[in-house]
Amino acid sequence: MEKAVISILGPDRPGIIAAATRILFDDGCNIENVSQTTLQTEFSGIFIVSIPEELTIEALNRHLESALGPLDQHVYVKPLLPGTTSFNTADCERFVIATRGPDQKGLVARITEVISRHGVNVTNLQAIFKGGDKPVDNVMIYEVDVPPDADQSALYSDLRQRAADLGLTISIQHRRIFEAINRV
Repeated sequence: MEKAVISILGPDRPGIIAAATRILFDDGCNIENVSQTTLQTEFSGIFIVSIPEELTIEALNRHLESALGPLDQHVYVKPLLPGTTSFNTADCERFVIATRGPDQKGLVARITEVISRHGVNVTNLQAIFKGGDKPVDNVMIYEVDVPPDADQSALYSDLRQRAADLGLTISIQHRRIFEAINRV
């Protein structure tokens, strides 16, 4: 069975997920992964689906556009090509890096530059910027995979230095600890 990646973007409103998943169901697709969020007033959804052999990527795209176009949504469907990634996550340790501080241009770029330099992969990023100098109003949370050969001490030291340079407070926790502390 072929797989497809579907992205849906547009103004947030009720019914987007219902319309998209109804088309996927009617077309015989199976949702394998989904990530959806609303950023300010914009809906953003990414689906990975398996599609039946008789359904083409083009037909699926047309069906989704037909259902979601009236909701002002933009749809992009592409095949998920089988293959391997150059980043093996099997032996990685998962950490959560959180920063707080005054809003300024380039915060995400400057923190992810340090993360990337150490060969660490960002798997999820949430950033909330409300502007101004109130540290509690500007938060970034990075979920990262740290490979076994990474020098964790150097990574932590470089991240703390970069955060200090940017006037940010930073916390770095193993994901299991983060989840235990932040359990609802």
